[in-house]
Amino acid sequence: MSQQSHTVLFVSLNGDPAGQVIEKLNRADIGVTAVGSLNEAEEKLLSRDFKVCVLRTAGICDAPLKLISFCRQHTIGTKHIVSVSSGSVEDAVRIVKAGAHDFLIGTSSDPRVIESILREATNYRESPKDYAGAAPSAGELSAVLVGQSPAMCEIRSAVSLVAKSQSTVLVTGESGTGKEVVARLIHQQSPRNEQAFIAINCAALPKDVIENELFGHEKGAFTGALTKKAGCFELANFGTLLFDEIAEMGMDTQAKLLRAIETQKFRRLGGSEEVSVDVRMIAATNKNITTALKSRELREDLYYRLSVVEIFIPPLRERKEDISLLIEYFSAIFSARYGRVQPTFSAETMEILSSYEWPGNVREVRNVVERALVICTNDTVTPQYLPARIRTKVTPDGVISIPVGCSTHEAERILILQTLASAGYNKAKAAKILGVSRKTLHNKLNSFQQTA
Repeated sequence: MSQQSHTVLFVSLNGDPAGQVIEKLNRADIGVTAVGSLNEAEEKLLSRDFKVCVLRTAGICDAPLKLISFCRQHTIGTKHIVSVSSGSVEDAVRIVKAGAHDFLIGTSSDPRVIESILREATNYRESPKDYAGAAPSAGELSAVLVGQSPAMCEIRSAVSLVAKSQSTVLVTGESGTGKEVVARLIHQQSPRNEQAFIAINCAALPKDVIENELFGHEKGAFTGALTKKAGCFELANFGTLLFDEIAEMGMDTQAKLLRAIETQKFRRLGGSEEVSVDVRMIAATNKNITTALKSRELREDLYYRLSVVEIFIPPLRERKEDISLLIEYFSAIFSARYGRVQPTFSAETMEILSSYEWPGNVREVRNVVERALVICTNDTVTPQYLPARIRTKVTPDGVISIPVGCSTHEAERILILQTLASAGYNKAKAAKILGVSRKTLHNKLNSFQQTA
């Protein structure tokens, strides 16, 4: 590979081997130069143009700030990715504010590091399957739990404790609260952190496809099965497997899944031999567990097997002290991503955001902050850059104010969300007030979250 093709400088300050990173990037025709000290890194940066500089440390230190400052002093336009074994939200905000394009907590071989390098070096994003299903979703920035509320501190403690064990974990909470983030943190802090983290969305796959995704198939198992395919269990061998929205899985598949969890063995579709694996299981659901068990959406025996440890993430409306931290965190991330100075949010804007109920939880905060930074070119974000549904308030006498000029879709959204809030988030009560069925209300809320 020619010298010009070496577009990535990998700086490992803790002796963390870069072998896997180099191998995977070389396969993508991207060359990597690896060094083990800041002095070597500075010499390389002065002698050659690199598109991306990855700095790897065990924990937060001054090295990332020094290297970023060095590049500024010498007008070196390299993009910086900082990867650490451990860190905090405050660290992430500080490093990103200093000028880093990405901040990741995990191992050097974490697929998110590869994905981030590829994105910054070539504007190329891998398919989720290219790295064993472990590429982050579009909404994920990093597996960081943002917040200092008692609930979030308790969750961090629980993650730290359970990560060291091999117990199955059930993560519950409303959509958008960060269930997959918790699952990834458990994996990153576990002895399996060098292995694959595989997430399968049980709600997104049809009934006749999910078993194939879980267990794989043998060649000739069905029409179109031209080769043998490994399923998620095999891909996650020695690593961690997340079943997202487990209650959306069919009961027959749940029964087969229970056996696979119990025995750590399964048969591929069309196969006769049992395949043995060593996989750590985590499940997540946004369903109310009691309701899901009563309605037989979730098998009791599967629930008891999965919920050796149960972690509940409360909705954002119940931990409003975390809202300002989330806004600061996402603001720093997106300002760096879009190459702009991080704006401030006016006192009035923060008051509106802090009093809003956030039905879409953390995912909605992320979208609202990104939207504000895209459309606001000023140094200060004022209320006019917030969506109408957030600026709108219910008056003390129960009147909902809908701004002139908003679309019928937005007016419906405001009406439903504010009615739901006034009903204390009791969906049955809100549906009755609105004169619609609970199912219709549920479908409307789902559509709102998808377009938030």
